[in-house]
Amino acid sequence: MSEATRKSTELMPSGSDPSSARVRIRHFSKSLPMSLLRAREAVMRHFRASLRRFGITEQQWRVLRALTSGESFEVTELAEATFLLAPSLSRILKDLDERGLILRSNLPSDLRRGIISISPVGQNLIERAGVESEAIYREITGRYGSERLAELQGLLRQLEECLEGPEIAG
Repeated sequence: MSEATRKSTELMPSGSDPSSARVRIRHFSKSLPMSLLRAREAVMRHFRASLRRFGITEQQWRVLRALTSGESFEVTELAEATFLLAPSLSRILKDLDERGLILRSNLPSDLRRGIISISPVGQNLIERAGVESEAIYREITGRYGSERLAELQGLLRQLEECLEGPEIAG
């Protein structure tokens, strides 16, 4: 019996069919989703205090930043752009609207389709918070290096593009 066969059969209950053997999965700390989450957490840890000073959450900041990249968004487009589920986005938009940070309207051709844009008050908040945000980016860039940061962003874009399309069958 080969070493690989012996190891795989060690994981099976006695008398089991080898075709139904349990697979030994990689260590939790080595999983790609966890590595990405840890890196995200390491980055966001530096931005949270600034966001709190401006009275906004990470998700609210994400929505406001997305709104600065275009004139207006349909709600479904905004959900896709910010990777927020519709129910979460609805609550966030309600809060941002109550605070006067966004403007809501409907498509004249279809009143069911909501259009969201950033208000002048929201734009002012982005400009003020953006000063701190850019200072944090400069600090991160100083620690990690501008070339390495650009390379990392390129690698992440490549990973995203490579995984677009049909899901990988398991």
